[in-house]
Amino acid sequence: MTTAPPALVERRGNVLLITLNRPGARNAVNAEMCLVVGDALEEADRDPEIRAVVLTGAGDKAFCAGADLKAITRGERVIPEGREEWGLAGYVGHRISKPTIAAVNGPALGGGTELVLASDLVIAADTAVFGLPEVKRGLIAGAGGAFRLAAKLPPTVAMELLMTGESISAQRALELHLVNRVVPASDVVATALELAGTIAANAPLAVQAHKRIALGQWASDEASGWEMTSEALPTIASSEDAKEGPRAFAEKRAPVWTGR
Repeated sequence: MTTAPPALVERRGNVLLITLNRPGARNAVNAEMCLVVGDALEEADRDPEIRAVVLTGAGDKAFCAGADLKAITRGERVIPEGREEWGLAGYVGHRISKPTIAAVNGPALGGGTELVLASDLVIAADTAVFGLPEVKRGLIAGAGGAFRLAAKLPPTVAMELLMTGESISAQRALELHLVNRVVPASDVVATALELAGTIAANAPLAVQAHKRIALGQWASDEASGWEMTSEALPTIASSEDAKEGPRAFAEKRAPVWTGR
């Protein structure tokens, strides 16, 4: 029996389309997915013929459910050793010169929202929802979500989402300028590819310079955000609550928090 690859990579003219391909697990991220996606981004950055990248998810159930909590419960790594700088899915910390577009085909929760926040542009299906529910699992948004959400949304909105772990609809995300467009789910990839094609038709060096200059405005804030995230992660990850959250999720029950 042949196992399907955890991510699919294909060229569409001057655009590289990456599809997270674990629909049975709501495209949750495991270590193998990180390698495939991260290597694809490296390929895109090296190849002058690739001028934009589109990231989407397989199936109609989810864009990405974040890190595979069942794998974490089994003690497995979801980011391969030696690829830590790339971050979750080989994507959230992986800076490349080419524009990236998230084609959000369904719910994008936890790490799924962090993939969205790491993208330059976002096309969302009308069925998409966004949120960082880590506090409901005794965890923190360790893939850039805490500081990127606070940078992109009004502070009061970001704080409410971070503290409650609740989600917002695609339409609300559009109103808050978290996404660029909302389209029917059946059109999300085609719309993202069309936008990527428009970008790819422009002078590539000029496009890449604009991305570099624009992101340079965020560099100091991002560095501070990553530093604070790295400082908080060990304490949270080693807590009893961090063990209880994924365990309760796997056992389909409400977690019992101890605050330890």
